[in-house]
Amino acid sequence: MAATTAPWATEVPTAVLVLADGTVIEGRGLGATGSAVAEVCFNTALTGYQEILTDPSYAGQIVTFTFPHIGNIGANDEDVEYLNPTTHNGAVGAIFKADITNPSNYRSQGGLNQWLKRRGIVAMAGIDTRALTALIREKGLANAVIAHAPDGKFDIEALKRQAADWSGLVGLDLAKEVTSGQSSTWRETPWVWNEGYGEQTEPAFHVVAVDYGVKRNILRLLAGLGAEVTVVPATAAAEDILAMKPDGIFLSNGPGDPAATGEYAVPIIQDLLKTDLPIFGICLGHQMLALALGGKTRKMHQGHHGANHPVKDHTTGKVEIVSMNHGFAVDSKSLPESVEETHVSLFDGSNCGLTLTGRPVFSVQHHPEASPGPQDSNCLFRRFTDLIRERKGEPALAE
Repeated sequence: MAATTAPWATEVPTAVLVLADGTVIEGRGLGATGSAVAEVCFNTALTGYQEILTDPSYAGQIVTFTFPHIGNIGANDEDVEYLNPTTHNGAVGAIFKADITNPSNYRSQGGLNQWLKRRGIVAMAGIDTRALTALIREKGLANAVIAHAPDGKFDIEALKRQAADWSGLVGLDLAKEVTSGQSSTWRETPWVWNEGYGEQTEPAFHVVAVDYGVKRNILRLLAGLGAEVTVVPATAAAEDILAMKPDGIFLSNGPGDPAATGEYAVPIIQDLLKTDLPIFGICLGHQMLALALGGKTRKMHQGHHGANHPVKDHTTGKVEIVSMNHGFAVDSKSLPESVEETHVSLFDGSNCGLTLTGRPVFSVQHHPEASPGPQDSNCLFRRFTDLIRERKGEPALAE
């Protein structure tokens, strides 16, 4: 396929996206200079671009934003989702239709372009993101190289080889690259208008969160419901987790192929399942739990990325609009009889939740912490903490 030319054809293209099939898309470079090889996906969210780009679940990916105007509200230090603010553990590239405009928001601490540079994210604008999205929908998630050079000089043939030679996300364990290096305590509570973030000073119970690439707002919601949260690395042994005397276990979101991460994570979870502790998993944590219970996962054609996905909760009969970010899914047909499917995508019927029959163990594929996204599924955190309170012989929190 020949290179596509941007509307401003009189200018020298300063960025290119080169797909593994040889497609070359030209645009205007933004963010960091250099190149990054990754999987290209598209995200349909209308807001929350900073949270999306700093979601560790996007490690190893280039995000194409279908909403045309990205960057209008600028960037700040509060809306970063990965734990370590000094390193970047999210998306490696970003693609926009329109140029980034000047920030216009009272919380802004600077422009998005400068923020992208500081985070080392290679970006480009001025391309037909609708056409790229249609290409991904037709052919599936694509391996690619995104490159930004201010002088417009690119070795296209070398970039084509680099994109074609990259093995992709299948078989790739990225959780070990984004997980915490050591255990830490989390007490920050959710953001409140004109007040900012709070602190949990009188926790009612203790939750250990296994970090496969956890987002900050997940931890905030747990703390806001009464938890003191201890974050542990993805490889933390079950005996070390249990030695912390948790009242509940949380399995976090994260990037990469669940089967690859499962090689070390599944035995740990299986040991944790031998206890009567409540266990709650999200995203990669959901997939890890499914594998530990005997299920299987599969690579999706285009994945689910956005904040407008309809999911039906069979436990309540309600349809919730949720935030999603995954390129792998649990194969519902592989789940054993002891596992009940609780949630299903109304887009394609894929599995979005499960529970272990008769046990306080459940998980969902989507991101109920709503950062970004709708808050329809926030109740899942209350469901988890109510299970903890029930086990402790305490009443559930009043609505």
